Amino acid sequence: MSVRELVVLGTASQVPTRHRNHNGYLLRWDGQGLLFDPGEGTQRQMLRAGVAAHDLNRICVTHFHGDHSLGLAGVIQRINLDRVPHPVTAHYPASGQRFFDRLRYATAYRETVRLKQRPVAEDGELDRSKSYALQAHKLSHPVESYGYRLVEPDARRMLPDRLAEHGIAGPDIGRLQRTGELNGVRLEEVSELRRGQKFAFVMDTRLCEGVYALAADADMLVIESTFLDEDLQLAVEHGHLTAGQAAGVAVEANVRHLVLTHFSQRYADPEEFERQARAAGFTGELTIAQDLMRVPLPKRR
Repeated sequence: MSVRELVVLGTASQVPTRHRNHNGYLLRWDGQGLLFDPGEGTQRQMLRAGVAAHDLNRICVTHFHGDHSLGLAGVIQRINLDRVPHPVTAHYPASGQRFFDRLRYATAYRETVRLKQRPVAEDGELDRSKSYALQAHKLSHPVESYGYRLVEPDARRMLPDRLAEHGIAGPDIGRLQRTGELNGVRLEEVSELRRGQKFAFVMDTRLCEGVYALAADADMLVIESTFLDEDLQLAVEHGHLTAGQAAGVAVEANVRHLVLTHFSQRYADPEEFERQARAAGFTGELTIAQDLMRVPLPKRR
């Protein structure tokens, strides 16, 4: 059975606290593992969360501030130490190539794994696998930053009772799926549309067009909410969002499950982020992220 879940490795902004590690998020998606924004300490958080280096297929970095990238050195070296048997692809802003190189080769180690570098220089599709397309959109932050979006293609679910009515069974089902028609029976007559799921990851940014493009119709949106609404001016000045702004995006973008994270250390009560998100009108599933929690993607509509 395929697993689609978010494993939260860290939820702090700028600096870790006693209860929150630097950023780090692993998305499990049908046997693939996508690691987003590995901040300092991510390798240890992976151990605590039961995430192995072998679980990683992609590393996606939104931007090169330390809380989103300082863990790259340790994670990359662990991938090589454990001799991960498959290639690992790294995505990051092309403008930060020098930072990626420095982190990749921060110390001496033996390279045993093929690490494919696929930097991001513009909006659009980055790569495609059997079960998703990976897209990027530029955000608004003091340094160049990109958010990421996974889009599963739509498919069709075969309906056994309708197949039986038309006498279609065995290998003929596969032929019908491939050709779209068999003996005068169209695929649409014996199946129903299964909408693909969407996942969006939005870190440090002000409100901008890219935020809404990433969040559109997402089944799960993981988004920063560094500040509470009373500190809106600080959020704008430093290139961040408030809880109310993040929730407002989710409302407008028709998001099903909203995950708020990247909290400033200035706030002691995480429940206030939930209260402000609800006050902004978001009525769907809402998670205030905590380190080491696992959040399953919503079931299909």
